[in-house]
Amino acid sequence: MAVAVSGGADSLCLCLLVDGWARARGGEVSALIVDHGLRPTAAAEARQVADWLRARRIDRHVLRWTGAKPATGIQAAAREARYRLLADWCRAAGVLHLLLAHHLHDQAETVALRQERQSGADGLAGMAAVREVAGLRLLRPLLGVPKARLRASLDALAQPWLEDPSNLDLSFARGRLRRSAGLDVPRLARLAREYAGPRAENDARVASWLALNARIDPAGFVTLAGGALASTPPDVRRRAIQQILMTVGGNRYPPRGARLDRLIEQLRAGLASGRTLAGCRILPWQGGLLICREPQRSAEVTALRPGAPVLWDGRFRLELNGAAPALVVRALGRGDTRALGQVGRTLPAPVRPSLPSLWRGEQLVAVPHLGIVLPPLADHAIVGVRFNPASPLAGAPFHADGDSHQETVCFGPPRAYVRGCCGSLPERWRWAGFAARIR
Repeated sequence: MAVAVSGGADSLCLCLLVDGWARARGGEVSALIVDHGLRPTAAAEARQVADWLRARRIDRHVLRWTGAKPATGIQAAAREARYRLLADWCRAAGVLHLLLAHHLHDQAETVALRQERQSGADGLAGMAAVREVAGLRLLRPLLGVPKARLRASLDALAQPWLEDPSNLDLSFARGRLRRSAGLDVPRLARLAREYAGPRAENDARVASWLALNARIDPAGFVTLAGGALASTPPDVRRRAIQQILMTVGGNRYPPRGARLDRLIEQLRAGLASGRTLAGCRILPWQGGLLICREPQRSAEVTALRPGAPVLWDGRFRLELNGAAPALVVRALGRGDTRALGQVGRTLPAPVRPSLPSLWRGEQLVAVPHLGIVLPPLADHAIVGVRFNPASPLAGAPFHADGDSHQETVCFGPPRAYVRGCCGSLPERWRWAGFAARIR
């Protein structure tokens, strides 16, 4: 287990609590301290937090956000960089669970801000106690705990903490909210719990519908049988299509409501030709629907080096073994697809241009999902390639209160799931991906 530790009272208290919990069970926790480099004192503060944790014999790692910082949208950029650094460390270390210190007041602020933005029912359920992202499970066990209890716990342990002045910065929405005196925490927390129940029920209904009607392929596309949407309740239909688009498109956030509603109306009426939305193509296919990545949106080019896994295009995780040469990952493209013809595994033609392909300079050396391996890579095995989207098709059940969420941790899918998800890949790739998933 790992804990994101900023040095503030909330995350520092969570780290000490989790450390005690893990030690009592023969385990250990790693504290991850992100140095954003946004203030002159940032490096010294990271060292101070690391020193506190060293004194308590807690494993700790300082992760630094390097490079140019944006002139605008700095808070969102810093949050994105923080989660990227944390997730990359956890994946490299084989850590499945990353704990975050959001507490009752954070939950209340989230609901208040979403009320202000007129969010729908899902938004008013607040933050989830368990959230799954690519290769990682985020846990928020303190969502039902008041901030005052965390500070009192640190006082009882004689543990100092840092105060971040940006938390009260009036240029940010949360800072303005914290400076105001009108935040009714009990009412907002109650509201989150009221909306959490229906959201959890809807999540379960959508997951069941997807399990019955959606076929997800390890090449990163989804097919729906003909007529699957016709008799589906509107709320389930909308959420299911939204989730498929997020998974196939490698997105963390859903498409805008109006565009999604227009697409669903077109699907109900019957598609005569293809549509695009959220980086996906939605096409009539063999009496049903095919949802695949839009080739023009797969523009990412990523260096791939032996022993250094990468997440490409928000969808695929690739890794080379130690004997393979350094390569580049990019989308196969329409021209390369035509040049290859129908060599390799048969896949729907619209899917092929957005597949990850491996290149050495201008030379194509592999298309793993088609089973194509060319010189100079032919003598080297690809250790792993698997569909690992930023948003899972059906994740953990929603819970808004960390004190009441059920035990949902599952360390490995049943064997039938492995066959269905990865069975069409060569054996050496299939089990490398499965081993990483249950590590």
